[in-house]
Amino acid sequence: MLAALLITADMQLNRMAATRALVSAVTFPFYWVSDLPARFADWGEENVQSRSRLVDDNQRLRSEALLLEAQVQQMAALRAENVRLRALLNSSALLQDDVLVAELVGISPDPARHLVVLDKGSRDEVFDGQPLIDANGLMGQVIEVAPNSSRVLLITDATHALPVQVNRNGVRAIAEGIGRLDRLALRHVASTEDIAVGDLLVSSGLGGRFPEGYPVATVTEVEIDPGQAFARVTAKPSAALNRSRHVLLVFTRRDEAEE
Repeated sequence: MLAALLITADMQLNRMAATRALVSAVTFPFYWVSDLPARFADWGEENVQSRSRLVDDNQRLRSEALLLEAQVQQMAALRAENVRLRALLNSSALLQDDVLVAELVGISPDPARHLVVLDKGSRDEVFDGQPLIDANGLMGQVIEVAPNSSRVLLITDATHALPVQVNRNGVRAIAEGIGRLDRLALRHVASTEDIAVGDLLVSSGLGGRFPEGYPVATVTEVEIDPGQAFARVTAKPSAALNRSRHVLLVFTRRDEAEE
């Protein structure tokens, strides 16, 4: 009855507020002390860990870091591929013929032959003799067509030759492959011809096989022997023959070629 009376008086008259404040002040240290074990347990869980758990966390973090590094490398590769594709598509603006983007899917295992395999074939209207270019220059021509693939002979193959001309003055020559990806040879160039190191060789368009005026190579060496009628001229291909992955198949005007 006394407790009920005190509760009623406190609710109606609010006479126990001072007493409750005093009791709270007195009992607070007991609450704080009673909470110490829980605080200590939380601190220990955050700061005192077993060696095995630290090893596990370290291995997990190493794995995550390795995965992130792999993703960063993949992004770098995709970024570089994007740059190459942009350059490839920009190079098509130099041509007035239609082009088709293709991807290299294989190379010849024979080191003596410079052949590559593309993922486009007769179903994509690829035809025998079709020229192939990359973002930098001429690469070669199609020599074999299957429904879903085709084989291309690179300009550096020892059996390949194409007509070129010096971009500076129009001097014509024949650029032949010698079996090296980094070198072409110009045969039967008269020692009196005006050709110098650094000259850009472009396709002349003679024969109608290759598009006219597209970069082929840059002259790197000119040797003139007074006792010989012809100069020894070598050039470096403009196309990235050992690096290009995406290329362009050029659809030349076959009707004009046939005429």
